[in-house]
Amino acid sequence: MKVWIDQDLCTGDGLCEEICPEVFVLLDDGLAYVKQDGTPLNDPGGASCQATVPDGLEDAAVEASEECPGECIFIEND
Repeated sequence: MKVWIDQDLCTGDGLCEEICPEVFVLLDDGLAYVKQDGTPLNDPGGASCQATVPDGLEDAAVEASEECPGECIFIEND
């Protein structure tokens, strides 16, 4: 499973980071990004920066996507 965030839609609520901090992070710009192996993928972000969801965190990543008020989290199944 891969996940990415459209920062243009992100409201900066940080719910994704609360639900699944291993995959999502809120940075100083007030927007959420995905993480790969603990490193934020924020250069440039968006669809070009997809992270692989670690085994066992798929349900949490889906929950974060469903709870996101900006509907900016996109999940692609492998």
